[in-house]
Amino acid sequence: MRVGLILMEALGGLRRNISMVISVVLVTFVSLTFVGAAILMQGQIGTMRAYWTERAQVAVYMCSPVSEAETCLDGAATEDQVAQVKAELEGPALSSLISDVRFETRAEAYANLIDQIGEEQAGVLTEDQMFETYWVTLKDPSQSQVIVEAFGGVNGVEEVLDQRQYLDPLFSALTVATYIAVGIAVLMLIAAVLLIATTIRLSAYARRKEIGIMRLVGASNRFIQTPFILEGVFAAFIGSALASAAVVAGVHFGVYGYLKGRVPFITTWVTMQDAALVVPVLIGIGVLLAALSAGFAIRRWLRT
Repeated sequence: MRVGLILMEALGGLRRNISMVISVVLVTFVSLTFVGAAILMQGQIGTMRAYWTERAQVAVYMCSPVSEAETCLDGAATEDQVAQVKAELEGPALSSLISDVRFETRAEAYANLIDQIGEEQAGVLTEDQMFETYWVTLKDPSQSQVIVEAFGGVNGVEEVLDQRQYLDPLFSALTVATYIAVGIAVLMLIAAVLLIATTIRLSAYARRKEIGIMRLVGASNRFIQTPFILEGVFAAFIGSALASAAVVAGVHFGVYGYLKGRVPFITTWVTMQDAALVVPVLIGIGVLLAALSAGFAIRRWLRT
């Protein structure tokens, strides 16, 4: 009976403050949607970083006829210089760090350029202007600096380029975007907490006569406080459930229905399982913050 009475009081409070409840639901929904998006974005960044870092290569560009580097003063790399680089890559000092070495001729480089930008755009260059290149895949990509130091400044080698230097700025920018989403989410959560506290105080004020009567008949503070806390929890739960649905829908329709087919160079995406794992986190955050905020607000009001 006491449980039924508490629930009836909570539902009655929700009906009397429907506009404020809708506000709490909307603010909770928006804030937790940002939280869920930030969690999945960080997971996507981690997945992409692991995937591309493992596949990042070190390119050893041999001198071409048009090279102007100090190591290319004699023009294009000679066959001996190309063979020397190959010997060092396959030698005992470096072979233990390397999982694969692929040599790309000028003809292959020019054909790849045509595939990437089209024959019309590639027509401004000739095959002789392309580089002969050793593409080195490392067992541990973090050891790429060893290759850079080994061939940097060697005659016949124009440049040694670590592809990871292109990835780091991208991941840094994505991480900043995640932090921005988290910042917005935190501000929205603060707004939700304050709104829940205000809603509970207004509800308590509107029912001050009922509360006075309950005190006179000996009702405990916990019995009085529980319906108000449940009001905040119910509203936050609805907002959390909507945010969870939005996150799952975003992964299903946004990632797999839209992005996956239009961004082919990304082969690993967050999964529906990842989105499912975020759902209890969002609901837990929403319910916990609502319970704490409502409990604090009603306790302070009862003391006045």
